Amino acid sequence: QVQLVESGGGLVQAGGSLRLSCALSGSIFRINAMGWYRQAPGKQREMVAIITSGGNTNYAASVKGRFTISRDNAKNTVYLQMNSLKPEDTAVYYCNAAVTLTATLYWGQGTQVTVSS
Repeated sequence: QVQLVESGGGLVQAGGSLRLSCALSGSIFRINAMGWYRQAPGKQREMVAIITSGGNTNYAASVKGRFTISRDNAKNTVYLQMNSLKPEDTAVYYCNAAVTLTATLYWGQGTQVTVSS
C-alpha cells in the first residue's frame, strides 16, 4: 500500500506561483512513477506532469515551461512548482503513484488551486 497526502493549494492571482507537495508513505520502494493530475469542474481529469523512478519527466503541453515536477527522495516527497499561473489552471490537483508490479494506481485526496484573473 502507498499513501499520498497533498498540500500547498490555495488562491493566487494570475501570474503568481504556488508549490504543491505530495508526501508519500507505505511501500514506496514499489513506486515506478509519480504524477500530478488535475480536474476542473465539468472536465475530465488530465495529466499535468509525471516523473519516473529514473528521473525522466513529462509535461502536458499546456503547462510546459511553467510547471516543474521534482522529488526529494530523502523526504519521500514529490513537488509541483507552478509559475505564471493562469485562470485556466484552476482545478483540484491530485498526486498519483503508479506501481507497475501490481498494476496499481494510488491517489491522494486532492488539493484545490484557484487562480483569479
